[in-house]
Amino acid sequence: MANTCVDGRALLANAATDAQEPPFISVIVPVRNEQAFIESTLRQLLRQDYERFEVIVADGESTDATPDIVRRLACEYDNLELVPNPGRWSSAGRNAGLRIARGDIVLVVDGHCDVSDPNHLSHLSDALKRSGADCIGRPQPLDVRNATPLQRAIAVARSSRLGHHPSSRIYSSEESFVQPHSVAVAYRRSVFDAVGQFDDAFDACEDVEFNHRVAHAGLRCFFTPRVAVHYHPRSSISGLFRQMVRYGRGRVRLLRKHRETFSIACFLPALFLLGLVAGPLFAWHSPWLAATYASVVAVYAAVVAATSIGLSLQARDLRFLPWLPLVFGAIHLGAGFGVLRECVARGNRSATREWRVQEQVP
Repeated sequence: MANTCVDGRALLANAATDAQEPPFISVIVPVRNEQAFIESTLRQLLRQDYERFEVIVADGESTDATPDIVRRLACEYDNLELVPNPGRWSSAGRNAGLRIARGDIVLVVDGHCDVSDPNHLSHLSDALKRSGADCIGRPQPLDVRNATPLQRAIAVARSSRLGHHPSSRIYSSEESFVQPHSVAVAYRRSVFDAVGQFDDAFDACEDVEFNHRVAHAGLRCFFTPRVAVHYHPRSSISGLFRQMVRYGRGRVRLLRKHRETFSIACFLPALFLLGLVAGPLFAWHSPWLAATYASVVAVYAAVVAATSIGLSLQARDLRFLPWLPLVFGAIHLGAGFGVLRECVARGNRSATREWRVQEQVP
């Protein structure tokens, strides 16, 4: 009987030790052609002041030096692993990482992020513990350090109400329980047991689609700025336009799969683009339609001009002023073109894949 008591106390002591052990975190990094940023991002992750974690890079058949950089770093860090992602898209890369992830918590980080806080993983673990939530959301501001005037203008525009979806919280700064749709990036393992993996038919908005299922399952998301990451803005207007085309296409795919996600705000850029192109054809036949068309274009131009002036004055940098109208145009027209393109494509996966492969940055 004495031995039984001793064994019981030992078991309780071991259980208490296990309870104090921090949860194991798997960081999944889906990439394709990220040689410009991947080493910096990975070193920031691998130098985290946290005891138990792994970093899994899922490479989507990069044609640059990305996989070589990851292999070199894997020789320095035994908790870094490179896995192939023949599907190329970020959605498929997330699933490739999930298949081998060992973590109690799964965090997704893109290969062009700045994760400079060495306590990022500790803050993540703490946020889950004190909130009791199923997933964690974060702000994702654009990083403007060492940026060109254009990149700074993109960062300013994207953080404004005119430059991103009005329901998005990616530029918020207050802790609270929120809907996970646009912000959730870290999940307890039980979340995947409940809702499955990412849908690899999506080449954009795969996170929104997955988070929609998370919300539909009644799971809770806690938003905290303590785990914010910074993204590098696109370096050209054409790159920004292609990015927004992908987002527009992803929104239509999301609507096809989940009809309840319909929002008029998502389709306003497409309606504006249609009116911009088709308007002159109708205006030619009617003075009233010509006046309506001119009025709509004038109002849009005035709103963009006023917003651009206001943002430039607020930032105390008039160098933004010539760039901001072009940036807003790329954002709105790109998103609109993406919506229309996907509507015409009717979900043609091969056509989308061809477009996606042309866009080197995931």
